[in-house]
Amino acid sequence: MSVPEKTARRSLAEIVFDRMERAIKSGSYRPDEKLPTEYDLAAEFEVSRPVIRDALRRLRERGLIYSRQGAGSFVRSAGLRRPLGFGALENVADLLSCYEFRLTLEPAAAQCAAERHDAASLAEIAVALDKMRDATNRATHREDADFQFHLAIARASENTYFATAMEALQDHIAAGMRFHGASVKREAQGLERVLEEHRCLFEAIRAGDGTGAQALMHVHLTGSRERLFERRKPSANADINS
Repeated sequence: MSVPEKTARRSLAEIVFDRMERAIKSGSYRPDEKLPTEYDLAAEFEVSRPVIRDALRRLRERGLIYSRQGAGSFVRSAGLRRPLGFGALENVADLLSCYEFRLTLEPAAAQCAAERHDAASLAEIAVALDKMRDATNRATHREDADFQFHLAIARASENTYFATAMEALQDHIAAGMRFHGASVKREAQGLERVLEEHRCLFEAIRAGDGTGAQALMHVHLTGSRERLFERRKPSANADINS
């Protein structure tokens, strides 16, 4: 379970959080079971205690654990199921509906992220942007990094409802990103243009420009939807896997 120490501290906390989240949701811990101490978790993951504290903070923010004064951290029973549930993405109409929802959700999250982010949450967005830049330099698209960029913005909003909705929609959003990535790869400078859209969004958030971040996210998502569906010109009931 060792985590490479050469990874940045923020990334270490993210890795520990992801592993503990999977353990909780898979039932490795029972409802109201006490988690190991920070010292024991640090030894288990071979990281520092500040990294463990950061991961535990994330778990509390997601509603997966709770703390008792002087007693430690415990698994919240509600954390054993997803707080939101969406049916499988079945056709293009579903994908269009997902974009419609994202156009309401993500511009607001971007505005809040610009106004509320801290150095750590901004660094998480920057890490995802760097992964997208590396992929673009190799003339490819990483939908995982793309999703992490958008999720990191939702987390930086300091509103757990934004992040929870994004996490519950991950499979739906990833499907759109996969099709969109394939589409822009066929365009001259398509990947570079999309990367620039993400970079400008990051800069607006870093500058604390809430209005600008909101507008840029709306333009980005609208452009993504138009590029994807103009290219495909699908029937609304077409199977999403066709």
